[in-house]
Amino acid sequence: MYQVVIERQAQKQLAKISPPHYQSIVAALQNLATNPRPQGYKKLKGRPGFRIRVADYRIIYQINDQVLTIFIIVIGHRKDIYE
Repeated sequence: MYQVVIERQAQKQLAKISPPHYQSIVAALQNLATNPRPQGYKKLKGRPGFRIRVADYRIIYQINDQVLTIFIIVIGHRKDIYE
Protein backbone atom coordinates (compact mmCIF):
# COMPACT_ATOMS: atom_id res chain seq x y z
CA MET A 1 0.00 0.00 0.00
CA TYR A 2 1.30 3.43 -0.98
CA GLN A 3 1.51 6.47 1.27
CA VAL A 4 -0.19 9.55 -0.20
CA VAL A 5 1.58 12.85 0.53
CA ILE A 6 -0.33 16.01 -0.37
CA GLU A 7 1.94 18.99 -1.03
CA ARG A 8 1.08 22.29 0.69
CA GLN A 9 -0.06 23.95 -2.56
CA ALA A 10 -2.38 21.02 -3.31
CA GLN A 11 -3.80 21.18 0.24
CA LYS A 12 -4.72 24.83 -0.29
CA GLN A 13 -6.32 24.05 -3.65
CA LEU A 14 -8.27 21.15 -2.17
CA ALA A 15 -9.64 23.37 0.62
CA LYS A 16 -11.14 25.74 -1.98
CA ILE A 17 -13.17 23.03 -3.78
CA SER A 18 -16.93 23.02 -3.21
CA PRO A 19 -18.52 20.15 -1.21
CA PRO A 20 -20.06 17.99 -3.95
CA HIS A 21 -16.71 17.61 -5.73
CA TYR A 22 -14.61 17.69 -2.57
CA GLN A 23 -15.87 14.27 -1.41
CA SER A 24 -15.18 12.71 -4.82
CA ILE A 25 -11.65 14.08 -4.89
CA VAL A 26 -10.88 12.88 -1.36
CA ALA A 27 -12.17 9.41 -2.29
CA ALA A 28 -9.96 9.39 -5.40
CA LEU A 29 -6.93 10.38 -3.29
CA GLN A 30 -7.64 7.51 -0.89
CA ASN A 31 -7.98 5.08 -3.80
CA LEU A 32 -4.53 6.10 -5.08
CA ALA A 33 -3.03 4.52 -1.96
CA THR A 34 -4.15 1.08 -3.11
CA ASN A 35 -3.92 1.63 -6.87
CA PRO A 36 -1.57 4.43 -8.01
CA ARG A 37 -2.33 3.71 -11.66
CA PRO A 38 -6.14 3.52 -11.83
CA GLN A 39 -8.14 3.12 -14.99
CA GLY A 40 -8.06 6.38 -16.95
CA TYR A 41 -4.78 7.70 -15.53
CA LYS A 42 -2.41 9.35 -18.01
CA LYS A 43 1.29 10.07 -18.11
CA LEU A 44 1.80 13.79 -18.64
CA LYS A 45 3.69 15.13 -21.64
CA GLY A 46 6.05 18.04 -21.16
CA ARG A 47 6.35 17.61 -17.39
CA PRO A 48 6.89 14.68 -15.06
CA GLY A 49 3.96 12.98 -13.39
CA PHE A 50 0.55 11.51 -13.99
CA ARG A 51 -3.01 12.80 -13.88
CA ILE A 52 -6.41 11.43 -13.05
CA ARG A 53 -9.80 12.99 -13.70
CA VAL A 54 -12.51 13.51 -11.11
CA ALA A 55 -15.48 15.20 -12.77
CA ASP A 56 -14.17 18.56 -14.07
CA TYR A 57 -11.13 18.43 -11.77
CA ARG A 58 -7.67 17.02 -12.32
CA ILE A 59 -5.20 15.59 -9.81
CA ILE A 60 -1.54 15.81 -10.85
CA TYR A 61 0.78 13.47 -8.97
CA GLN A 62 4.11 11.66 -9.03
CA ILE A 63 4.79 8.07 -8.03
CA ASN A 64 7.90 6.88 -6.22
CA ASP A 65 7.74 3.07 -6.47
CA GLN A 66 10.96 2.50 -4.50
CA VAL A 67 9.53 4.08 -1.33
CA LEU A 68 5.85 3.36 -2.12
CA THR A 69 4.91 7.04 -1.97
CA ILE A 70 2.60 9.17 -4.08
CA PHE A 71 3.14 12.94 -4.09
CA ILE A 72 0.03 14.98 -4.93
CA ILE A 73 1.39 18.10 -6.63
CA VAL A 74 -1.65 20.01 -7.93
CA ILE A 75 -5.43 19.71 -7.66
CA GLY A 76 -7.61 22.01 -9.72
CA HIS A 77 -10.28 22.62 -12.32
CA ARG A 78 -9.43 21.37 -15.78
CA LYS A 79 -9.45 24.87 -17.30
CA ASP A 80 -6.73 26.08 -14.86
CA ILE A 81 -4.62 23.03 -14.16
CA TYR A 82 -2.29 22.92 -17.16
CA GLU A 83 -1.17 26.57 -17.17
